[in-house]
Amino acid sequence: MDIFLKVMLLIFSVGLIAVVLLQKGKSAGLSGAISGGAEHLFGKTKARGMELVLQRVTVGLAAGFFIMAILAAVFID
Repeated sequence: MDIFLKVMLLIFSVGLIAVVLLQKGKSAGLSGAISGGAEHLFGKTKARGMELVLQRVTVGLAAGFFIMAILAAVFID
């Protein structure tokens, strides 16, 4: 069980890194994060096509990563 949890955590972390790196940048650097970041937060721009798929896969992998991290912390001595 110990090795299984570690391997699953590694798979989720590498997958999450890969999916995040595949996504396009959505802000114009620091100025976009400060002034125009609220547009992306409240959904003025909708993701379509491959962007939507990558966004949903990112959410799934992030949730899996957090669950596996908690399980690994509880069950690994």
